[in-house]
Amino acid sequence: MVFSTEPAWDDAVDQFVKTYENAIVYADIDQETVLHEGAVRVLANGWVELPTGRLLSPDAVHHIDTQMN
Repeated sequence: MVFSTEPAWDDAVDQFVKTYENAIVYADIDQETVLHEGAVRVLANGWVELPTGRLLSPDAVHHIDTQMN
């Protein structure tokens, strides 16, 4: 019998991860406080990963505007 060395949930989690090349992350509804501009990954658990590796808490982010090229 052959067993995979890859976790079974990786493929399932990847379906819930969204990557945006051009986005603006806001901390408030009025769009006065910008937390980040540029590429982001929205993880399955709601955290926002920046290209630097820093994570933004779902509690800190009000919304993300994505900009289509």
